[in-house]
Amino acid sequence: MGLDDKIGNKAEELKGKGKEAAGKATDDEQLEAEGKSDQAGANLKQAGEKIKDVFKG
Repeated sequence: MGLDDKIGNKAEELKGKGKEAAGKATDDEQLEAEGKSDQAGANLKQAGEKIKDVFKG
């Protein structure tokens, strides 16, 4: 797991922020919730990458 994974995780987080913003703008609670869920998943993956980095270093 390297730089590609970190970039992918950040992209997923940004996609989630976009969905959340679109959901708020259109008053679509489901889309907003999906965005928050995407962000949470990406943040969890990013935390896992950070832990791996600690043990590698």
